[in-house]
Amino acid sequence: QVQLVESGGGLVQAGGSLRLSCRVSGIIFRLNRMEWYRQAPGKQREPVATITSGGSTNYADSVKGRFTISRDYVNNTEYLQMNSLKVEDTAVYYCRVQKYWGQGTQVTVSS
Repeated sequence: QVQLVESGGGLVQAGGSLRLSCRVSGIIFRLNRMEWYRQAPGKQREPVATITSGGSTNYADSVKGRFTISRDYVNNTEYLQMNSLKVEDTAVYYCRVQKYWGQGTQVTVSS
């Protein structure tokens, strides 16, 4: 059974930082591309960042230079380091592998 367990969301002031974690079990973590998505109220879910099995990364234009995706092959965990947060980053953040999704973690950025 594939499980993705997220943590690390919360409330932060604009300009602050948060780090999200997504621990994966039930699949061969090192062979899979990992992704982060987010969904703001009233908007569609959108991709934020991707990291391949080899460690190559890609980011949405809106977060480039502020967010960093990484992965820990020993602990089967993916991370999203979010710096210089903006109010518009407020959303529920989800990790994804293949067709599987985490439960989501709320990130709220106040002005």
